[in-house]
Amino acid sequence: MPPFKNKIAIAYDFDGTLAPGNMQEHDFIPNLEMDIYEFWKEANEIAKQHDMDEVLAYMFLMLEKAKQKNISIKKEDFFQYGKQISLYQGVEQYFERVNQYAAERGFEIEHHIISSGLREFVEGTSIAHHFKNIFASGFMYDGHNVACWPALGVNYTNKTQFLFRINKGIHNSYDNTLINKIVPENEKPVPFSNMIYLGDGETDIPAMKMVKMQGGYTIAVYNENFIPTENRKKVPREICEEIVRQQRADFMAPANYLENSALDVLIKRCIDKIVAEQELNKL
Repeated sequence: MPPFKNKIAIAYDFDGTLAPGNMQEHDFIPNLEMDIYEFWKEANEIAKQHDMDEVLAYMFLMLEKAKQKNISIKKEDFFQYGKQISLYQGVEQYFERVNQYAAERGFEIEHHIISSGLREFVEGTSIAHHFKNIFASGFMYDGHNVACWPALGVNYTNKTQFLFRINKGIHNSYDNTLINKIVPENEKPVPFSNMIYLGDGETDIPAMKMVKMQGGYTIAVYNENFIPTENRKKVPREICEEIVRQQRADFMAPANYLENSALDVLIKRCIDKIVAEQELNKL
């Protein structure tokens, strides 16, 4: 009989999942007096020129452009940028509500971020205290707390390693001693079947696919107020429809976290199913 596990992990991408757009676009890139599209185009060119990971390329470009414009890049500056990020409707009230919903059923929820965005920005948001872990790209800092080098780049394929960290109860990005160690299933804090993953698009597919294959639940969310532009023509709803149609994700819903919204109800139904399956394991 499988052991009873009353802990549920909900993992979220950040950009496009909890907040519209990319976090750097809210204030950081505008402060560079640079067109958003041109910033990403230049970052992608750097990646191509040096056969470089795209996440590391944009992080490098952030530091270079900030130095050219004499813009401060201390950790506390990045926290301030995070404070300016606008979240989707209902996000700030959602966490305590869903925690209470699970608690009434005898379960505890851990919330985790797994993002290619910047952990320093996420740490500056009003919702940072809700997360057990913020697994996101981040910088290392010199003795004056100035960002000087990428410390961690989280891309769409290595997002999966952080799901294993959650599964095995590893709460950092540097310790790899336990990742490949065989751990009996009954000793893992959160089985994959007790996981729910929320992401907004193609960069979340490997993580979604793994959670789904391991018995967890995956939800593709989209910005229902997205307005296509010359440089961004892909409609988020259509991307999510394709992901579900290809069976990479189980469900899809607009990124609206208000109580009784389609997404709120969907997350609660996933929790109900996890609770029911764990209760059945006890019989």
